[in-house]
Formats: sequence, C-alpha cells, structure tokens
Amino acid sequence: MTTATDFSTLTGTYNFDPAHTRIGFSARHAMVTKVSGAFNEFEGSATLDGANPSNSSATLTVQAASVDTRQPQRDEHLRSSDFFELETYPTITFKSTAVTHKGGNDFEVTGDLTIKATTKSITIPIEFTGAAKDPFGNDRIGFEGETSLLRSEYGIEFNAVLETGGVLVSDKINLEFEISAIKSA
Repeated sequence: MTTATDFSTLTGTYNFDPAHTRIGFSARHAMVTKVSGAFNEFEGSATLDGANPSNSSATLTVQAASVDTRQPQRDEHLRSSDFFELETYPTITFKSTAVTHKGGNDFEVTGDLTIKATTKSITIPIEFTGAAKDPFGNDRIGFEGETSLLRSEYGIEFNAVLETGGVLVSDKINLEFEISAIKSA
C-alpha cells in the first residue's frame, strides 16, 4: 500500500469510515485535568475538488446519544437536559460553507455547526494526511483537525461552582477530528 500526499489529484465523494474515524472532544474537569470523549455513531462525507479546493464541501451528522467518555454515569448526564437534551435534540450537525486551501496540506473548513437548535459558524483547521488504496481496493483519504468552541453559546450551560473557586466543567470545549474516508463508487 502506497500513500500519496498530493491533494490536487483528488476528486469525488468520500464517505467517513466509522471504524477508522474519531469525532472527539475534551473539556477541563474541576479545572485540574481534561476529560476526553468521542461520539461513536455518525455519518459524514466530503466532496473533493483537488484542482479547485474552494469547490469542496463536507457534512457530518452525529448521534448525540453515542457520546462516550468511558464513564457510564457521566455519559447519561451528558445525554440529559443539563447538556445535550437528547429527547428534543438527538443530532449534532455540521455543513461546510467554505473550504480554503492555506498551502501545502493545510486547509480551513468553515461551516455551520448546530447543537440543540443553535447554529453558529465555526472554522476548523484541517490537515490532509494522505491518500492510499487500502488492501481491500478502496481509495481512502485521511484528514486531521481540531478547533474549540464555547458550549454556553449553544445553550449548554450546566455547571457547579467548586469550593476552591472555578467550576466543575470548562465552558471551552476542544473538538478533535481524525477522519478516514472511502471514495464512493
């Protein structure tokens, strides 16, 4: 298997491979450490125009119930009305509005992120990490990126004040994307 790093040769639609993709996040807990998690159920795709990256686009739909921080009690709390309010808002969505090539393998993907019926524009710095034909004959590509947001801007405001000052959960949430996608036939 050989890996290519020339984005300009890529065209077509690529579907995210859930078995090899991570849609993750982290937040400060008790202001002393980070707690990380991921969403295990999602669908996403990227339509690429390597010759003109500004014509590229991406979409992502996450099932919020699939939140996984490796601690079942915390996960149930995240699913509750204090956080994601799943009964009313079962999905988190992202739809790109612009793709900008920053040079080399670096891009910025700007789009509308919707959490709990609140939509805000975010920009995600993304690195194209390569393309390869996998052992099963699939054309596969990879991207990695991260950005942050303030959860309070999406109506997620639950917190508890700590005896020592500070709060239980940071407002700033880091989003992490490790994407492997397979070209559609």
